[in-house]
Amino acid sequence: MPPAEWDDGAVICDPTGVGPQISMLKVPEAKIAKNRIHLDVKIGLGRDQPAERRGARVEAKVEQLIQLGAKELSKHFMHGHLDHVVLADPEGNEFCVV
Repeated sequence: MPPAEWDDGAVICDPTGVGPQISMLKVPEAKIAKNRIHLDVKIGLGRDQPAERRGARVEAKVEQLIQLGAKELSKHFMHGHLDHVVLADPEGNEFCVV
């Protein structure tokens, strides 16, 4: 399956629908040093899913990643429900669990 594209980024999808999706978003900041990449770990099954189900899946993955060395930076809510969590890997690279 070709990557899905939109005005500010794109997503790479496993053609079988089993593997994770990799989202790439444009950012407003100029490149300062090395190339930047911001990954979204899409575990919530999409915003069309019930918010409680998505939030529980996101929280479970966040806990797993924290146990593996990630650090939680911030939580973001949509309509009063958990939407995504920003984490950093042990080297400080940020990524989201959506």
